[in-house]
Amino acid sequence: MTEFFHDCTTNERKREIEELLDNFAQQLGAWRLCLYFLSSTRNDYVMMYSLTVFENLINKMWLGVPSQDKMEIRSCLPKLLLAHHKTLPYFIRNKLCKVIVDIGRQDWPMFYHDFFTNILQLIQSPVTTPLGLIMLKTTSEELACPREDLSVARKEELRKLLLDQVQAVLGLLTGILETVWDKHSVTAATPPPSPTSGESGDLLSNLLQSPSSAKLLNQPIPILDAESEYICSLALECLAHLFSWIPLSASITPSLLTTIFHFARFGCDIRARKMASVNGSSQNCVLGQERGRLGVLAMSCINELMSKNCVPMEFEEYLLRMFQQTFYLLQKITKDNNAHTVKSRLEELDESYVEKFTDFLRLFVSVHLRRIESYSQFPVVEFLTLLFKYTFHQPTHEGYFSCLDIWTLFLDYLTSKIKSRLGDKEAVLNRYEDALVLLLTEVLNRIQFRYNQAQLEELDDETLDDDQQTEWQRYLRQSLEVVAKVMELLPTHAFSTLFPVLQDNLEVYLGLQQFIVTSGSGHRLNITAENDCRRLHCSLRDLSSLLQAVGRLAEYFIGDVFAARFSDALTVVERLVKVTLYGSQIKLYNIETAVPSVLKPDLIDVHAQSLAALQAYSHWLAQYCSEAHRQNTQQFVTLISTTMDAVTPLISTKVQDKLLLSACHLLVSLATTVRPVFLISIPAVQKVFNRITDASAQRLIDKAQVLVCRALSNILLLPWPNLPENEQQWPVRSINHASLISALSRDYRNLKPDAGAPQRKMPLDDNVTDEMLSFFLTLFRGLRVQMGVPFTEQIIQTFLNMFTREQLADSILNEGSTGCRVVEKFLKILQVVVQEPGQVFKPFLPSIISLCMEQVYPIIAERPSPDVKAELFELLFRTLHHNWRHFFKSSVLASVQRGVAEEPMENEPQFSAIMQAFGQSFLQPDIHLFKQNLFYLETLNTKQKLYHKKIFRTTMLFQFVNVLLQVLVHKSHDLLQEEIGIAVYNMASVDFDGFFAAFLPEFLSSCDGVDANQKNVLGRNFKMDRDLPSFTQNVHRLVNDLRYYRLCNDSLPPGTVKL
Repeated sequence: MTEFFHDCTTNERKREIEELLDNFAQQLGAWRLCLYFLSSTRNDYVMMYSLTVFENLINKMWLGVPSQDKMEIRSCLPKLLLAHHKTLPYFIRNKLCKVIVDIGRQDWPMFYHDFFTNILQLIQSPVTTPLGLIMLKTTSEELACPREDLSVARKEELRKLLLDQVQAVLGLLTGILETVWDKHSVTAATPPPSPTSGESGDLLSNLLQSPSSAKLLNQPIPILDAESEYICSLALECLAHLFSWIPLSASITPSLLTTIFHFARFGCDIRARKMASVNGSSQNCVLGQERGRLGVLAMSCINELMSKNCVPMEFEEYLLRMFQQTFYLLQKITKDNNAHTVKSRLEELDESYVEKFTDFLRLFVSVHLRRIESYSQFPVVEFLTLLFKYTFHQPTHEGYFSCLDIWTLFLDYLTSKIKSRLGDKEAVLNRYEDALVLLLTEVLNRIQFRYNQAQLEELDDETLDDDQQTEWQRYLRQSLEVVAKVMELLPTHAFSTLFPVLQDNLEVYLGLQQFIVTSGSGHRLNITAENDCRRLHCSLRDLSSLLQAVGRLAEYFIGDVFAARFSDALTVVERLVKVTLYGSQIKLYNIETAVPSVLKPDLIDVHAQSLAALQAYSHWLAQYCSEAHRQNTQQFVTLISTTMDAVTPLISTKVQDKLLLSACHLLVSLATTVRPVFLISIPAVQKVFNRITDASAQRLIDKAQVLVCRALSNILLLPWPNLPENEQQWPVRSINHASLISALSRDYRNLKPDAGAPQRKMPLDDNVTDEMLSFFLTLFRGLRVQMGVPFTEQIIQTFLNMFTREQLADSILNEGSTGCRVVEKFLKILQVVVQEPGQVFKPFLPSIISLCMEQVYPIIAERPSPDVKAELFELLFRTLHHNWRHFFKSSVLASVQRGVAEEPMENEPQFSAIMQAFGQSFLQPDIHLFKQNLFYLETLNTKQKLYHKKIFRTTMLFQFVNVLLQVLVHKSHDLLQEEIGIAVYNMASVDFDGFFAAFLPEFLSSCDGVDANQKNVLGRNFKMDRDLPSFTQNVHRLVNDLRYYRLCNDSLPPGTVKL
């Protein structure tokens, strides 16, 4: 073993040693030697290996071990544990405990009747209490939700046996915790009267109904010795695991809950940690950390109980008591003493404790608030006050984010409550109005450098996370979501809070004009003092954030409330139009500044954000457009033309990309969403048309070029709102659009070979083919009707001829290549073709199916790579789904007349081949393809009764069921257990009699690795239930027990006689 783990051992030698050790472990008598090693060696590697041999023996070969040997193992291992548990390294001791528990999982209570009693005795004897608690926790982990293969009946039996013991176990654990607490409380010196002891006017004292519990929670926290600390942490770990699976019931007594809360106070007891650090010795510091850990473990127990949604009536009172006690702790944490601000107190707490506490608050709001809020004595508003203090004094960004999530849950709860009880809307809002306005103001302050510079400067604004946003963007986005939710509930308050703040920062920005001076090379901003530059930087950053906030609120001014909130929205939009025009006119993006690396990006960002915010109001402008159309107001026309004056100068290669793209996006929104009639006649828009169609003008970056072309095209193509068809001026617009397209495609059309030159086939590289197919795919999706039949036929035929077997093989076999993408695009085009209703493209079906089944499928069938497969199967599914009558001719009338008689079938070989391909795909490891194809079959059954068709029922049904059951048995696609179970039910339900009478016995008789008696048991246990939940439960039971029997049989020594 030492050689195996030595740095100098080669991999070759390691493999040899591994083989020797594996062979040794497979011998039936190996355990005797391992027992000897365990009792005689002090080498960790040898001990660990010996325990692994036992583990393998018990979990995989136990059935074949002679009963005399089993008895010996059951008596020796616990003795070994008792003799050495104090001296063994903790990981060896824990492994030995697990091995003994594994025996219990197999043999208790029948052959190992004192397994659990032994554990209880260990816990009760002071010398072995820690050992007993470790055994108890391991038992809870291994027996309540066993991981290894056991029969379903045994799993159920174990759970029942454990539930019978719960009351005794919880009683013992309560006793241990109470004893330790009481023993140390007596010796704790009486503290001097502290200023906090007269807390009679506390927010929640009215909730703590019995003053005794308030008094109890005010007792000083005892100082524990290391041994007691260790025992309590083990007991709390046991409780946390037990609570994860036992139902809420009377076994969880009030005294147990109170005791857990006593320990939860360890987490927020700063005084003890202070004392530990003052006394200076490292041991004391460790003690301080350990005490914090007890608080974390106690909160874990509380959160396990909190996370259960199903609360029996008799447990509700306990819950209320738990909330009272936790809020008492929350009060302690957020109490504002002069010596100590709340934030520094939270900083001193253990980070994990604060996390657990936040989890508790989240569970309270998401799971229990609706239950508790109805109690008249529960002061929700005071609770929100505490949550508010807790949120805005979080020492870390992550902690603050987690608290914002809790507020979001609360705001969602309020919104849905108001929607369900519109009559009480005013009452509900009045109750919470102050809290919400306070929240809004504070969240807005938190995103401004003016109030929160130190924290905001710590945020990273460069590295992108998995969601493609920086830490700063995430911070801003989460804050603005809270602002938006408050806006939804209290629109007028929210607006009157936000707008003045925006206004202040705008004044600074609009006032910059007076500091611009002309210098030799252009314009310069004459602000140079370091302090002024810093203040300007902060003001610009804040303006940028507030512009985003104003944009985020745009949706609350449209729809039903358009008229009611019109003047507020108009004020905002007019300001935004003014700001964008101002930025474009004085060209702030090109101005020289004293600190170019800081102020220039700031100025560009504000300009870009003002355009983006204005774009957010495009739906409001569209609604205004239809109102203005009725009244023909000059105001609207001015808004749009001024906006265009602001946008046009930015559509230039001299402007930074960020700003250019913001301007282009705004242009697209005006052209697509607002679409005013007069847009095309605005001089600024004419300017853009001329720039884009001018061959000599410098080309914009690709992204911007595409956006501008899209906008110009939409101005001409999309119908003007509120105008009848005869006033749309289509002829003129059509001519303009043709000349636009002609100008845009000028260079492309010049590529055409002249007629005189000999025609040559150009070899195309895959990237060009890929782009071409993308173009044709878009063409087919959007314009197949307009293209006309002959042209469409010609294109499809050209493609079908182009993709020969060799060409396909060549493209597909380069895994992940552009070639694969080209084939996938081609299959996508065919998907569009086969979905087309009517008879036009039906003639292509035979050649499309033959391309799929004879050309593409053979190439990809056996390849493990997922390339092309998903697209091919989608094409096959669409072919069946939209062309069912290509295979099944029957008319509705005929089937009604004939009753249940079978309809005639056509193209049977093709249908069978497609089904065969689906069946094959279930034998492959790719889980995404499996899920997709199972969904396709189920859809065909729902829509077209696939499983009921004669051909499917008689020749394929039970093959599919067989494959799906085998997949379950092999555990290869375990994530899809539920979906597979439902599919098996839907297939079996077509012919339950056949399933129970013929398929099931045949399936069992073909199963290898199980004997005849076991097959009978499996058959008997599969009840003849015909409802979905019971049937799928039976399927999972069958699969589980089949695996278990195979495991048992593999463990029997060769030549065993089976009775």
